[in-house]
Amino acid sequence: MPDPTGPVPGVFAGPLDGKLVTRPAGPLEGLLMADAVTVDQLRVGDHACLTFTEPEERWDLVAEFVADGLNLGQRIVCFTDLVAPDDVTGELVVREVAAGAALKRGQLVLRGGQDSWLAGGPVTAERMVAAIAEEIERTTSGGFTGLRITADMCWATRAVVAADQLVAFERQAARLFNAGELTISCQYDRDSFDPVTLAFAADAHPKTVAAVVYHDTPILRIWRQHRPAGVRIAGELDFTQLEPLQQALAEAFRLDDSIHLNLTKLLFIDGAAAMAVAKAALTLPPDREVIVECSPEVAMVFDAVGASDVEQLRFRAR
Repeated sequence: MPDPTGPVPGVFAGPLDGKLVTRPAGPLEGLLMADAVTVDQLRVGDHACLTFTEPEERWDLVAEFVADGLNLGQRIVCFTDLVAPDDVTGELVVREVAAGAALKRGQLVLRGGQDSWLAGGPVTAERMVAAIAEEIERTTSGGFTGLRITADMCWATRAVVAADQLVAFERQAARLFNAGELTISCQYDRDSFDPVTLAFAADAHPKTVAAVVYHDTPILRIWRQHRPAGVRIAGELDFTQLEPLQQALAEAFRLDDSIHLNLTKLLFIDGAAAMAVAKAALTLPPDREVIVECSPEVAMVFDAVGASDVEQLRFRAR
């Protein structure tokens, strides 16, 4: 593998489709840090506030939550608002969740706006709690080991919804956990809710869940990807940011057998960063690999530093 000298190769891969994600600032950040768990640490009896900023972050967390429940033999109910149930299925499938089979056997249920508490009149805390209680009864009669619910909370931003109903729901939902078989993750879009409501949401839940972030600036974001397991990087990556890159890869190597390095939203990478990925992959035994998903332009940089010769690296053009 050649050692780059002089100007390191790099390339801009084009405009970023989505926006870079940042951690929430102010009092919410403190609450998240005080109560935070990773999504795969949620257990029966947990009521979690799941916050996200962009769709990829959201669906990665939701897919892991759903997959864990399916593996445990639990029944999963997804209440979706702005995203159609068929699109939810697609987001799960692309992240290696066997959603189609789970839907057929009744272990996974998707409830859209016309099939949930959003239909048939004003949304009230009592109606929402009653809907979840009915799902608990269906779960018990179906012989499942427990019930997992994930709910898109964006309905609460509509003008027709009284603001106090969100507060009332989060407080009344606590009594639903008495049976000892329920796990709920409430999805809050940081761009849809004001900071005061987000702070309340974090405070009203015993647990909070967000993406595990290794580096977060307006230029570069590096965070853990759950499905498929690995690391996701967006923005511009160069020799000045090798430390968080190496930290993220080291943790992925420790946690996962095959590591997926998602660079599909990477705008720029230089030779030093590409070399760092290749050198890290060389530390793996031959039966393990790093699967790099990236644009053809980014793949050219890896090729320029000889990374394509590393047996533990496999590239997928996106």
